[in-house]
Amino acid sequence: MESITIRDEFIKLGQALKLAGLVGSGMDAKFIVQNGEVTVDGEVDTRRGRKLYGGEVVEFNGESFKVISKATGDGEQ
Repeated sequence: MESITIRDEFIKLGQALKLAGLVGSGMDAKFIVQNGEVTVDGEVDTRRGRKLYGGEVVEFNGESFKVISKATGDGEQ
């Protein structure tokens, strides 16, 4: 599983999808999230502004990544 590391307290779901390279733009993220194509920790989430603090696993189109937070240490193993 891939991971993305954030330095701030949180990252929004749409931004995380872009950072992970799963979408090309914020507009792409908006549509796939609103269409219910993204899961966070196994559950569909339609809020692209959802805040991810670290430790969450996001999945889209058969690919997934884990959010690692340097600010809080959440998600690190």
